[in-house]
Amino acid sequence: MTFPVALIVEVPSAGRVSALLLNPPSARLLYVLAHGAGAGMRHPFLEGIAEALAARDVATFRYQFPYMEAKRRSPDRPDVAQATVRAAVEAAREAAPDLPLIAGGKSFGGRMTSQAAAAASLSGVRGIAFLGFPLHPPKRPGTARSEHLDRVSVPMLFLQGSRDDLADRTLMQEVTQRLGSRATLHVVEGADHSFKLPKAAGRSGPAAWDELAGVIARWAGGLVSS
Repeated sequence: MTFPVALIVEVPSAGRVSALLLNPPSARLLYVLAHGAGAGMRHPFLEGIAEALAARDVATFRYQFPYMEAKRRSPDRPDVAQATVRAAVEAAREAAPDLPLIAGGKSFGGRMTSQAAAAASLSGVRGIAFLGFPLHPPKRPGTARSEHLDRVSVPMLFLQGSRDDLADRTLMQEVTQRLGSRATLHVVEGADHSFKLPKAAGRSGPAAWDELAGVIARWAGGLVSS
C-alpha cells in the first residue's frame, strides 16, 4: 500500500502551505487536487478520492489554501487562491516530473483552478476536473460563475451530483453545451453537492467516490494518450 508523502508549497506573497503527494508505483498521471471552501486537504472525501484514484494508477497532489493552513474561516481572495493553484501545479511538476498533469478540485478549489487557468494557462496541465462545480449559491440559480470558463483552453470534466443545490442540473447542462467539445458532464444520480447519497439510493458514499474516480481516470487517460 502506498502512503502519502508530506510536502511544502511556497506561495508567493502568501507563505508556505502543506501538501500531500500520493504516488502509486504504477502511476500514469497526476491530479493536482484542491480542497473545498469549508474543509482542508485531509477531509475524508478527498482522502477517499485520492485512495480510489491511486487504485486506478492516478497519483494525487493535495494541498492547502493559505486561509485553511492558518485555520481561518474565510477563504482567501481570488488572487491569493489563484496564486496558490499556480504554486501547487509547479510544486507537483517538481515532485513528479515524469507524470502528465491534470488539475482541479472540490467546489471552491475547482473554481479557483479554472479561474487561474482562465487568466493564464497552467503550465503542463492537460485538463481540469471539477468535483462539484459551484455554479451558483443555494436557491439562487444562475450562470455568472461560469463566464470565465469560456477563456479556459484545456478540456474540462464536470462531475456533479443530481441533487446538487449549488448547480441546477438544467443550467449545468446549458453551460457544458455552451463550452462545446471542451466540456464533459457526468452526473452522479442521487448525490448532493458533497456527493453524499440518500439511504434510498441503496449504496454508500464511498460508492460515489469510486464512481468519480473511475470517470476521472478514464477521462484523464484519454487526454494523456491523445
